[in-house]
Amino acid sequence: MQQHSEIAHTLTEALGLRQPPIAVCLADQPPAGVPLWSGAVPAGCRFWQEAASRTFATSAADHARCAIGQYTHALDMSPASMTDLQDALKVFADLTYVTDKDVSAIPVMQAKARYVVYGPLAEAPAAPDVVLLFVHAGQTLILSEASQQLEGGLPPAMGRPACAVVPQARNSGRSALSLGCCGARAYLDVLTDDIALYAVPGASIGAFAERVAALARANGILGKFHQIRRREIEAGKNPTVQQSLAAMQSAG
Repeated sequence: MQQHSEIAHTLTEALGLRQPPIAVCLADQPPAGVPLWSGAVPAGCRFWQEAASRTFATSAADHARCAIGQYTHALDMSPASMTDLQDALKVFADLTYVTDKDVSAIPVMQAKARYVVYGPLAEAPAAPDVVLLFVHAGQTLILSEASQQLEGGLPPAMGRPACAVVPQARNSGRSALSLGCCGARAYLDVLTDDIALYAVPGASIGAFAERVAALARANGILGKFHQIRRREIEAGKNPTVQQSLAAMQSAG
């Protein structure tokens, strides 16, 4: 089995990731040597950004400033958090941003845990439940091709809330794409307008990385092939596939 560091390296190199793959681990107790989170964040999704450089364990209280995130992760909620959740849903409903039907469709973690551990995949202290990738459209192309080959279908493209992509991937055992939400884009500096989130179940991340590497190589070769055909056709030529292949090989 590939080590987490090898898998992280493969994904980073094959996709050209600007942010390291992030491991999300559910735990009843913090793994040995992993510190508890200290400080305040506006929402649990912010932990994804903080996890790029260090590993830490969070409790339900650390997620308390975003009742939506506590809800999607099935974390214990205080009466105050429950009130915040209901107040937030009321505001969303008044804005017609979220309807009752939308709320019932939001994925919620089936596996309940006391702690959520975040950190770089390369340093994951335990097998991750979900791996998060910050990706742009070109990288998503390769990831979706891997999902189609390994899972027999394309991943769902999800919107609000961004944190729901974690239980979606964990519950289904299949990858998922999140287009984010306005909250996550406000709280995460790395979630710029050109970036989305791709969640991969931890159980299949090794096979996923292998497929991504192979598909990235294939896309690189085929991209050159199509660029050559475009130039030749725009120059008035009518090349066959074999002629374009020969031109690509001669170009190195």
